[in-house]
Amino acid sequence: MVQHSRPSPQSSGLTGHSTGKSTRSGPGNGSKAAAIPPPTKQRGLYPYTARDRRSYAAIDLGTNNCRLLIAKPSADGFIVVDAFSRIVRLGEGLAATGRISDAAIDRAIAALSVCADKLRRRHVTLARSVATEACRRASNGAEFIQRVYRETGIALDIISAQEEARLAVLGCHALLEEGHGPALIFDIGGGSTELVLVDSHCDGAPRIVDWVSAPWGVVSLTESELFDHANPTERLAAYGRMRARVAEAFAPLARRLPQGETGIRLLGTSGTVTTLASLHLDLPRYDRQAIDGLIVPSSSMRAISERLSTMALADRQRLPCIGTERADLVVAGCAILESILDIWPAERLGVADRGIREGILRGLMDRHGATT
Repeated sequence: MVQHSRPSPQSSGLTGHSTGKSTRSGPGNGSKAAAIPPPTKQRGLYPYTARDRRSYAAIDLGTNNCRLLIAKPSADGFIVVDAFSRIVRLGEGLAATGRISDAAIDRAIAALSVCADKLRRRHVTLARSVATEACRRASNGAEFIQRVYRETGIALDIISAQEEARLAVLGCHALLEEGHGPALIFDIGGGSTELVLVDSHCDGAPRIVDWVSAPWGVVSLTESELFDHANPTERLAAYGRMRARVAEAFAPLARRLPQGETGIRLLGTSGTVTTLASLHLDLPRYDRQAIDGLIVPSSSMRAISERLSTMALADRQRLPCIGTERADLVVAGCAILESILDIWPAERLGVADRGIREGILRGLMDRHGATT
């Protein structure tokens, strides 16, 4: 039986507002600041009859990936007992058709079926499952959600961009570099990118000061620029156009960001930043322990981004930690990352291999008083 719930920003220690004109970033035109609202519906929160009543799960179905995390509370947070991640490319072709394709639906349901099996085998007590930009944008998003529930028993909640930003901050803010300057946290997704300015001069989770959700992620931006990957001139021109698209989307927030501040901090969570951090360390294969919490010079991330943008697709495919699944998307991620560094020129970039799923888990455990 589905349990309906409305987790509030206060339950996570987060409050926030936005004062920009962007339709995706809160009230504008000089109106009073408004708190980031809780989701209007909560279909994705439901209990399981279980022997172990202290197992929690979070599913994040994004435009590119399907991710699951199952954890138990511990004295200093939670202990992960199972995890799953698969690239499903739910948003593939969405920009052209406005719909989630049959092939993408089949890939997503296959991945979610694996998640459903893990939830049963791990005797999960409470789970929250969310879907993001692809389902927000698709004309058949609601139909897809219904089919997922019929075939897997997983009740996905299509969350707003505001809630997506809140969960990402809640999940990764602990890795924010210590300091007194203002901080920007970002999440480069498949279909959108969230930028969140936070005030971390408080106990617990930081307060959201301002935010924007840009309609460009690694999938949507890649599909916006079709070009001959074998032609160096076309590659360079396409990268410049990607940078321009993202800069335009970020402009409303960029005009509101504090200027001339010292000690500014930057933290990123996404496949883009973890992949580029792996290249920075020259890892032969991805290693989460080496990446999660790493602090990288921004100049190094820029240099890697510029190098990848000039490489042919086949050359990117041969690089460790990129491979065939990410080779065609990583350049768009680089364009987004460089555009973020343009408007927030921090000297160092914190890298987080955590985000929405961890934010969901912390919210579930906090609201239900989970203790060891």
